[in-house]
Amino acid sequence: MSTAIVIFGASGDLTSRKLIPALYGNFRKKRLPENTSIIGFSRTPLSDDAFRENLREALLKFSPADYDQSIWAEFARNLYYQIGNIENGADFRSLSDKIESVAGSPEVSLYYLATAPRFFPIAIASLGAAGMIRETKPSEKRRIVVEKPFGRDLPSAIALNQDLHKVAQERQIFRIDHYLGKETVQNLLVFRFGNAIFEPLWNRNFIDHVQITVAESVGIEHRAGYYDQAGVLRDMFQSHLMQLLTLVAMEPPAIVEADALRDEKVKALRGVRDIPEEAVARFTVRGQYAGYTSEEGVDSRSTTATFAALQLSIDNWRWQGVPFFLRSGKKLKEKLSEIVIKFRRPPLQMFDTQAGITELSTNHLSICIQPDEGFHLRFITRVPDGGMQIRPAAMNFHYRESFHISSIPEAYERLLLDAIHGDASLFARNDEIELAWKIIDPIQAGWEGEHAPPLLPYPAGSWGPPTADELLWRDGRWWTQECSAHKGSPGRAR
Repeated sequence: MSTAIVIFGASGDLTSRKLIPALYGNFRKKRLPENTSIIGFSRTPLSDDAFRENLREALLKFSPADYDQSIWAEFARNLYYQIGNIENGADFRSLSDKIESVAGSPEVSLYYLATAPRFFPIAIASLGAAGMIRETKPSEKRRIVVEKPFGRDLPSAIALNQDLHKVAQERQIFRIDHYLGKETVQNLLVFRFGNAIFEPLWNRNFIDHVQITVAESVGIEHRAGYYDQAGVLRDMFQSHLMQLLTLVAMEPPAIVEADALRDEKVKALRGVRDIPEEAVARFTVRGQYAGYTSEEGVDSRSTTATFAALQLSIDNWRWQGVPFFLRSGKKLKEKLSEIVIKFRRPPLQMFDTQAGITELSTNHLSICIQPDEGFHLRFITRVPDGGMQIRPAAMNFHYRESFHISSIPEAYERLLLDAIHGDASLFARNDEIELAWKIIDPIQAGWEGEHAPPLLPYPAGSWGPPTADELLWRDGRWWTQECSAHKGSPGRAR
């Protein structure tokens, strides 16, 4: 069996920084199918050898620990390059000839759109017109991988889905969100549904609230053209944070299979309560880091939000009355992705707390997604030789420590392999994408209307505007960074 992987936008940053290192990693671990050919397609004039050398240099830059000269030499023999303009349909016929010349008639063809989003509809239409998506025999598998952002609002997402469905069936479409390829995100399903001690507690009777944080320490870097038009809601919440919310909130699927998993995620999104425009200031906070408008390529009068905190509710039997607090932003104190499940307090405080602690800390479970993947369970214990005085303690599990590994595989390794084999479990379905936009669009519209909350400045290196803390404090809650504490930073776990 032969496999052809075609990367559109092959001279771009995503290809050199993520895709090729991931494919090389799978090759090094002998996980790529035999006879796999990887063809880059871009306008940049390059020969096959020049393309290979550029990617070798990128691997040495971004993943030097993985580089092995002999393995790379073997891998590089599978790399090819085709010069072409994505806006020229004739170049797709040349690409088809290139695929045939290096891979024959591959049984599996994977087309990865690593281009700017404006080229997605053009590439999709041209692939269809050239007959490159058509499966003429049962053994033929033709698949398209589409990177985020998948649209910039609900109408554009619907239009892009329609473009895809004109040339491909839903089973051929893989909408990628690299967060779903992270080890801890995948393990969340096992953690929830494979452990009888947690699933009975995973509901409104025992959980007070849920926090989801995806924080970035960097600014917009070289993405001003995109980011100033998108902002934090479109860039992070519609994709990453909505995906994490569904994995926390979903019901157990009947089987571990792509459509069964995605059916349950869709049900969770359908339960998210709409935030009316007039209430958007009560349930959302928006901010912009100091110096954003001085960034290269950003309008000096820009009102684009680089930070957001939301309070969402899910109207179903499991989660009624349990608030979900979501936050994300640029130039925050540290890079951190964490889900915190805060359990209810005991109904009565019977014991003496440690000096300086005036209230009984809650039990909580912290799910550390990055940078140090693992789980923390925080509970209350007695102080030795202290009578009945108590204090918080924690049980921690981290992949690197428990499995004695130096690094966790990049998310793209798993996702690319799944796409090659046709497993869509960790990819978003069309209705999932559209429902996420239905949640985010009204909030974005509220921010642009008369009821918008103020755009609050916050200093780089902080945790965002103080009002984001007040979103929780008004009900006696607080943000928690237990995963920060594991790395030796002070954290704010309580």
